[in-house]
Amino acid sequence: MRTVKNILELKDEPDNIIEPTMMVIEALQKLISVNLSYLLVHENNEFAGIFSERDYTRKLVLQGRSSRETMVCDVMTTDLPEVTLENTVEDCMYQMNSRGARYLAAYDGEEFVGIITIHDLIRQVLANKHQVFDDTLTNSLLNNEESGKIF
Repeated sequence: MRTVKNILELKDEPDNIIEPTMMVIEALQKLISVNLSYLLVHENNEFAGIFSERDYTRKLVLQGRSSRETMVCDVMTTDLPEVTLENTVEDCMYQMNSRGARYLAAYDGEEFVGIITIHDLIRQVLANKHQVFDDTLTNSLLNNEESGKIF
């Protein structure tokens, strides 16, 4: 089974890093320029959290705040579920599902090494669908006695 380490090895070096004191409007412009749904927030060269499209909509827009007057540190997510390099894709899916999260912070010991997104997991499932979806089960579902019936 694929692991967090395998997923991170396929990802590019991050170019989506911002400071927590950046204004949200600037962070939104950065989101557009990097074409991602989240930005890594680093403070003093240390991972501090993420700023995501979800943070913007739920913590700013729906609360009537201004992106020109609000800093990222006021709306960013700091309590991401954590995984290690050895965690499997299945472990990550469980974490996301049980915590209602779309992002996981990956660590190698105490060192932050990256973010695993729900999109990363979907790519893994699709790329390895033959391992996820058993052909025998699929065929039996397609060829059962009720095939051809309209419900």
